[in-house]
Amino acid sequence: MSTNELEVARLFLERLGIHPEELLNPTTADAGIPTFDEYVPRVTAAVSHGTRRTYIPYWRHIAERWPDRRLNEPSALELQTLVEETRHNAVVRRNSRDGRSAAEHMVGALRCMYRFAANDGFVSASYNSSLHINKPRRLPSTRRALSPRQLAQINHVTTTTGNDPDLDTLLLRLHLETACRTGSALALRPEDLDTEQCLIRLHGKGGTVHWQPVSPTLMNRLSTHSERSPDPGEQLLRYRNRRRITRRRYDYIWQRIGRELPWVATQQISTHWLRHTTLTWVERNFNYAIARAFAAHAEPTGQDGATLIYTRATTEEVAMALSILTGEQHPLASLDHQKTPLTLFPPT
Repeated sequence: MSTNELEVARLFLERLGIHPEELLNPTTADAGIPTFDEYVPRVTAAVSHGTRRTYIPYWRHIAERWPDRRLNEPSALELQTLVEETRHNAVVRRNSRDGRSAAEHMVGALRCMYRFAANDGFVSASYNSSLHINKPRRLPSTRRALSPRQLAQINHVTTTTGNDPDLDTLLLRLHLETACRTGSALALRPEDLDTEQCLIRLHGKGGTVHWQPVSPTLMNRLSTHSERSPDPGEQLLRYRNRRRITRRRYDYIWQRIGRELPWVATQQISTHWLRHTTLTWVERNFNYAIARAFAAHAEPTGQDGATLIYTRATTEEVAMALSILTGEQHPLASLDHQKTPLTLFPPT
C-alpha cells in the first residue's frame, strides 16, 4: 500500500472515530466502554428532572435487559426489536393508542443515552445504532376546546363536591385563566406573585420563565391560599394541613368529575383540555400572535418563523385578552372590546 493510500485510510478512520489499534485488538479497546448497568445511573444523574421522570422507566428496563453488555454491542436490529417489544407490552389504558407513546419514549430514551455516550467518546457514528431505529409517527391529539356548557358543568361539580372544593376551584381557575401546564402550577411559589400588577411568574418546559397576567379575583385567591405555604420560596399550592399537592390531586379531581359527568370519563378529559380551551378562545377572538404569547410557546425558528418573531404580542396585549376572557379589569390593559367571556368566570 502506497503512502497516499495509507494517508487516505488514516483520515477515513479518524472521521469514523476509530483508532488503528482498535482494529488490531478490539477486545482491549472495548474494555473502556461501560455496560448499560454502569452507564444508566450516570445518564440519569445528568439530565433534568422532567427528562428523568419521562425516561427513567425505560432506562431501567434497558439496564435490566442488558446489564453486562457494553454500549457499542447492540445492533440497530436489536434496538428496533426492543422498541417493538415495548410497544407490544405497553400497559393498556382507556386512552392507549396501540402502545405508540411507550415506543416513542423508548426511542427517545435510547437516543438520549447514546448522545451522552457519543459525547463521552464511548461510541462513534459507526457504532451509534440508535440513529438507525424508527420512531413511531405521533398521531394527532384528540384534545380540543371545551364548550361553555361543558365548562359550566365541570365548574359546578368542582365547587359542590370533594373534600376541598376551594382548592380544586382555585386549580381549575388558575389553569383556565393562564393556560398553564400542570408542572407550571405545581412550581408556583408565593414569591412568584406580583400582586400590584396582577402578574404571576410561571416556570415552563425547558426551564423557561415568563410573567403571566391574571385577574384580580385569581390574584386575591392565590394570595390568600399562599398562607398555607410556610415559606415564600416553597410550593404555593397545598392542602389545608399545609402538605404540598402533587399530580395525584389532579387525578382525584378528574376522577371525581368523571363520576358525576360520564362524558368526562368517556373522553378522558384532563387539565390539559383547559389549556386547549383558553388558547382556542384567545386565537378565535384575537390573533395567533397573542395566543402564542398567552401559551408562552418557544420562539419560532427558521425562515418561516421570522415574521412571527417581529410580530410577537406584548404582555399588555395578553392582559387585554385576559380582561375580556374573565370580564375583569386588569391593571395593564384597557377594555375596549365587546366579547363574551368564558362561562367559568361569573361577572364580578
